[in-house]
This record gives sequence, C-alpha cells and structure tokens, in this order.
Amino acid sequence: MSSAKMRTPLGRVRGRGAAHSGTSTFWHQRLTSVAGLPLTIAVIVIAVALLGRSHAATVQILGSPLVAIILLLFILNTAYHGWIGVQEIIIDYVHEEKLKLLATIGNVFFIFLAAFAGAFAVLKLSFGV
Repeated sequence: MSSAKMRTPLGRVRGRGAAHSGTSTFWHQRLTSVAGLPLTIAVIVIAVALLGRSHAATVQILGSPLVAIILLLFILNTAYHGWIGVQEIIIDYVHEEKLKLLATIGNVFFIFLAAFAGAFAVLKLSFGV
C-alpha cells in the first residue's frame, strides 16, 4: 500500500489545495493587503493635500516623481489585489465551467484595462505628454 493512501484527506491537501496554488494565492492576497495599507494612507494624504489647489498646482503635485511612484504602486498593488480577490470568488462560487471561463477572462481584461488607464493617467501627468 502506498504512503499517499495512508494519509488523511487533510494531510493530502494541507498547504496546497486541489489546484496546488492555494497557499501562494493566500499569501499574495495577504501581502498585497498589507502593502495596500500605507499606500492607501499615502494616497489619502495626497488627495487631502490637493484640496483647494488650482489646476496647475494639482498637475504639478501629481506630476512630481515621488507622488507618481506612490500612485503607480497604489494602482498596481490594488489591481493585483483585486484580481486575486475576484479570481477566488469566481473559482469558489461560479460552478458552470463555461461561465467560469468567461468570468475569468472578463476579470483579467477588466483589471488590466483599469490598471492600464490609471497608470497611463499618472504617467501622462508625470511626463507631461
């Protein structure tokens, strides 16, 4: 009798799950969540600093390298965090395979489009193109 058959169901799946990616997805979700906390606070501070400023002053502040880097990190982190979260919801709650495939494709396209639009806006402000 092989040793795999002697293991309990919990022992067979501990740490990996059926898709063999449960642990890494779990940790990526937690890490992006932790990274999102200071980035979100920084974005709120930037937004509050922009209140009452003229358009020219706002463009100048948003175009500064440090602010642009913070905003880009926020956009990329939030997009990745959101992609993982929605992907897990699709995997857990969409049971029809064709609908699951369409939802997964839609998730990728939506997150990519949103992240690209946000990054493009920040880079356009930053480089003044």
